[in-house]
Amino acid sequence: MKWVKLISIYLLVLIAVNVFAQKERKYIRKGNKEYEKENYQNSEVEYRKAIDKDKNSYHASFNIGDALYKQEKYEEAANHFNELTGTKLPNDDASKIYHNIGNSLVKGQKLKESIDAYKEALRKNPNDMDTKYNLAYAQNMMKKQQEQQDKDKDKDKDKDKDKKDNKENQNNQDQQNKKDQQDKQQQQQQPQISKEDAQRLLQALANDEKKTQEKVNKEKVKAAKVKLEKDW
Repeated sequence: MKWVKLISIYLLVLIAVNVFAQKERKYIRKGNKEYEKENYQNSEVEYRKAIDKDKNSYHASFNIGDALYKQEKYEEAANHFNELTGTKLPNDDASKIYHNIGNSLVKGQKLKESIDAYKEALRKNPNDMDTKYNLAYAQNMMKKQQEQQDKDKDKDKDKDKDKKDNKENQNNQDQQNKKDQQDKQQQQQQPQISKEDAQRLLQALANDEKKTQEKVNKEKVKAAKVKLEKDW
């Protein structure tokens, strides 16, 4: 992708403008050679040697950030470039610093911070098309990330609703099972009677009913006799 190559382009620009200078430049040149060979750890070592010779060497510091980035030490690279933002520099150089900060932050999945860095780079150099491209790229990534987060939230809501419904259904089922169990126990506790016992019980009830009826009839006859005798 285009945006991952931009730091290298900026480094080469720095190489081109710094051919002769102070003692630290020989280490910068050695570091650049290692960088071109993709020996990024070795290039970092050489750039730090240049810093030992001149603590204020802007170019050595800038290239250290590039070397860290190439070693995929994105957070360290971003922090290193941030230290350079306090230096008074031409807008073009400051723009490159913020651009590289943005690249490091994108690689570290810090999209919001990377967007802020790209915007600051464009304030320093509004015509930097590479930074405009990277800004759009980071914004698009952030939009997709937000959309995914929204989808995940909806899924979580659905899962919570399903869990609640399942819990309610389970509670209802448990209550029904409990009621069925109680009914079964009550049925088991009721005395069981055989067919013969049932018939005997019915016969006994019938006999009692017959005796009661006979008693009632006798009482009626007796009452009738008393009444007739009294009339005489």
